[in-house]
Amino acid sequence: MPRLPIQTAQPSLRFIPPDYTPWLRRLAQAALPLLLLCRRIHRTESRGAERLAALLAEQQAGRARLLLAFRHPSTLDPLLMAQLLWCGVPRAARRAGIRLPGTVHSQFLYDRGIPLWAGPLAGWLLCHLGGIPIQRGKLDRLALKTARDLFAHGPFPLAIAPEGATNHHGELLSPLEPGLAQMAFWCCEDLAAEGRSEQVWIVPVGLRYSLLRPRWQGIDALLAGLEERLDLQVPTDADTSAAPAQAALGDRRYGRLIAIAERLLALLEDFYREAHGVRPERERPFLERIDRLRHAALAVAEGQFGLLAKGNLQERCRRIEQAGWERIYRADLDGLSPVARSLADWSAGEAALRMGHMRLVEHFASLSGSYVAENPSPDRYAEVLQILWRAVAWIQGPSGAAVPDLGPLLARITVGDPIAVSERFAGYQQNRRGAVEGLTAELGASLEAAIGLAATA
Repeated sequence: MPRLPIQTAQPSLRFIPPDYTPWLRRLAQAALPLLLLCRRIHRTESRGAERLAALLAEQQAGRARLLLAFRHPSTLDPLLMAQLLWCGVPRAARRAGIRLPGTVHSQFLYDRGIPLWAGPLAGWLLCHLGGIPIQRGKLDRLALKTARDLFAHGPFPLAIAPEGATNHHGELLSPLEPGLAQMAFWCCEDLAAEGRSEQVWIVPVGLRYSLLRPRWQGIDALLAGLEERLDLQVPTDADTSAAPAQAALGDRRYGRLIAIAERLLALLEDFYREAHGVRPERERPFLERIDRLRHAALAVAEGQFGLLAKGNLQERCRRIEQAGWERIYRADLDGLSPVARSLADWSAGEAALRMGHMRLVEHFASLSGSYVAENPSPDRYAEVLQILWRAVAWIQGPSGAAVPDLGPLLARITVGDPIAVSERFAGYQQNRRGAVEGLTAELGASLEAAIGLAATA
């Protein structure tokens, strides 16, 4: 996420009610092939779209309500979901002889912060494509009420990313948030209260990106670029034989990746030691050090906002974000004296600065020490190196260069086996928490299976 140039307190964030506009969806559908090419997605492959087509026919006939649970590895995911719904599903329906008389589309939840860093035009587009903004760090009752109502009564399915945020890993699933499962059971409650017989289904959708033409030269150039930014010695031809064995080349490449990660971690440890008194423990293993750094960075922000360090990294990040927003986006600005307004601006600037620690952690939230080692493929190298590049560019601020282009992408969309929520509703009525946890775990297993199918396609 880019830095927000916040210098003063701002009016409070207003809820942007969804306002689905058919002509805009048609325009977006016409522009989709060009948008995919502009984002370097040169080929898409779909698997299981006929499952979704059959369920959409049930929804359009008034016999089902659908919740689309999609993986969220990239900011490109909305384009892939559009490709699936606007192109893949209608094609699959025609092949299978499934009649879809209504418009194939979905409404969706999106982070209220997107219009802040992507601009008001992005907010306008999301609104008129049927998006529902939600503030993730609090109980956003209005957003949840709106989403719940549209899920039970709207003309389209509802799409949610249960991971909550991008993790930039094609073959690694982040922990799922329980909100999607809860939304599914709320729909069952609403249907039962109205005496309706529709069946509620969750449809898992796996998304995966791969380099269409993997080139180790591009990976090596990305390694060299990071080495230069971190002032690491860049290996030269004199350091290697003219035709090294592939195994030796792979070992050296992995060694360079580890050196980059170690150097960046050491620089951040030095920063937190000098600025915040966090003592580095470099004798510890790498994973322990990066985990300690993540917790220390969040503690700096939590201390500023008076928050307790409760929950996992994602939950802590969301609470910090919300606390910062409450100091930046305020409803009381009109009634403040000039001096009080200046102090509010000061508070907003400090809040934005402290939120930077949380943003830094977000860049490293999904990093592990084994992802590349388990399978040193060009795709995994590319994913990890791009995470590191984005982190370095974010630290450098506006002067940080964009991630180098590694070539066109192949995008794979896998529609998994649908999960029947209505069959679990009786269990939910007896044990709500247990039912939500069980459904979330089943969804996680289904998305993991989708990742596996995409990897072997």
